[in-house]
Amino acid sequence: MAVSSRRLQKELMEMKKEGTPAGITLLQADDFAKWILSVEVLGDSLYKDEKFAIMFRFDNQYPISAPAVQFVVDDKYQAPIHPHVYSNGHICASILGNEWSPVLSVVAVCVTIQSMLASCKRVAPDRPPDNDRYVARAPDNPKKVCSQYFWAPCWACS
Repeated sequence: MAVSSRRLQKELMEMKKEGTPAGITLLQADDFAKWILSVEVLGDSLYKDEKFAIMFRFDNQYPISAPAVQFVVDDKYQAPIHPHVYSNGHICASILGNEWSPVLSVVAVCVTIQSMLASCKRVAPDRPPDNDRYVARAPDNPKKVCSQYFWAPCWACS
């Protein structure tokens, strides 16, 4: 069994045995290629009572390489309007790129995204300033985006 499969099997067993943190729910984990989890921001926030789905796509190098992570955008789910989230669901977060660490897990990434959303204090959050241009050129898989472009510092959320 590949390292990635063993690691994902371990993470899945931990989620099923110990549960997930408040506001995070495993929706789909049929295989070790793609998982979907829902994230709800708890407490008083701009995203109160909203649920977002996050898709994780894993390659054979996980956890050495980061999974491809993005918000699901379909008939049921939308990406949150946030300065670090493009309308196609791609997320600008350093832990998904150059600051990825193999000690991070699927749950840790979800908690980080949950915290990112909860900490946004703008009265009317915006998309990243280059959203339209980025979405027009971006591939479906956020890991296939030129890292120099995508992991550069994003629009601030303060």
